[in-house]
Parts: sequence; C-alpha cells; structure tokens
Amino acid sequence: MVKIESIEAFTDNYIWLVTTNEGSIVIDPGESSNVINYLDNNQLDLKAIFITHHHFDHTGGIDDLVSYYPVNVYGPFNNDIASIDKKLKDGDKINVIGIEFEIIEIPGHTLDHIAFYSENNGSPILFCGDTLFAGGCGRVFEGTFDQMYESLNKLKILPENTNIYCGHEYTLSNLKFAKEAEPFNQNILSRYNEVLKLRETGTPSLPSLLSTELKTNPFLRSDIKEVQENISIKFKTIKETKEIFKTLRSWKDNF
Repeated sequence: MVKIESIEAFTDNYIWLVTTNEGSIVIDPGESSNVINYLDNNQLDLKAIFITHHHFDHTGGIDDLVSYYPVNVYGPFNNDIASIDKKLKDGDKINVIGIEFEIIEIPGHTLDHIAFYSENNGSPILFCGDTLFAGGCGRVFEGTFDQMYESLNKLKILPENTNIYCGHEYTLSNLKFAKEAEPFNQNILSRYNEVLKLRETGTPSLPSLLSTELKTNPFLRSDIKEVQENISIKFKTIKETKEIFKTLRSWKDNF
C-alpha cells in the first residue's frame, strides 16, 4: 500500500512524503527540520530524496537530510545541486520503495524541471513541483511560454484519474483567476467554493485529480473555444492556442 502525506513548509510549500512497507521517499524538501521530526516521530525509514527543480524552497533541506539519512538524491541534470547523485532525464525509469516512476521533462518554470510519474497499480500519481498547480501553472522564469505550454500538454494526456501533487498551496488564488478567465464555467465556481471551505479549516486542497484540472484549470484549456473567445474579446485580438496560453500566463502574472 502506498501512503502519501504532506509536510508543510514556509508559508505555502508542501513537502511530499511517500511511504510503502519498503520505506519512504521525501519530495522537494525545501527545509529539513519538519521532515526529520516527522520521520522520527513516526519511525519511518527514509530511502531516497526526489527533486523536481533547483529552486531553494524545494532543495534547501537536502544537505541536512543527507547528513542525517545517507540516502540517494534523485533529480534533474543540474550541476548547481551538488547533492544530486542520481541524475535523471526524460523517459528514465526508476524503482524506489517498490514504486516504478517514469521521469517527464517539463521545462518552463525552470529549464531543469522534471516530474515523477507512476502508474501505481491503476491509481496514477504525479509529483510535478511548480509546473502544474491545482487550478493553475507555474510562472515562466527560465524557459519560454512555448516550453511551458508543451510541458503542460505532456501532463495533460496522462490518465484522467492521475492524482496531482504539486509544490504549493496556491489553489484558491488560482481559482480566483480562473473565474475571471472563464466567468461562465460552473465547474470553476463550484470548485472555488469547495476549496474555500477546505482552506477555512486549514485542510490542504491537494492532491488534485487531472480530470478536475481539465475542467477547471484555464492553463490546460487554452484550446477550448469559450476560453479563446473570452481572451480574444478581453484583449481585443484573435490568437492561436499558444498565444492564448501566453496571454493567460502574462495576465496571471499581473493579476
């Protein structure tokens, strides 16, 4: 059985902990103290660290953890992260704690960004860092809008029952934007109200299902006629799908 838990860090980061009867994996540990305490308090055996990209709020706890638990660190080809000793590229497959993961390169937010995907015996799971968020997507810092668009398209075609574990609790603010991008989408309004209730009690809005994202995440819907029409009217121009995506992302940057 696979158990996935969140460990909160900073103001809105989630560090993910995946556990089977063979041990645990920690994903994107931006800090170490909460992780070490959790592992110790629950008598868990850390077997590996997974890294999706180089930003400090996803990597800052690696060195402390490795000094405490001498485990392999799996991550992208990036010489700036000296602790990564298992460098991964698109299409690689790894088996850790009895789970087979496939690596998907998803540049855009950063150039080195990867995701860890597992079919997980019919209950697929995706750890996608800061590329695909619940209701949104990451800012384009190092890559291009085209790269981010193509990366999201890679994730968009995964099985619709894929559980999405992203790096931040941004869902409510993302859905506020989604309501503006698609004002007549009742699925977005319903989801916004559901997430609002969750956050009022401090309950995480994650994971999200890909099927939900396909209905409510405007960044996966730039090919939908209603989205294209709304953006074209708002910005007074007709644009093809990639340009619709770029316009959406630029609008969100200043929202």
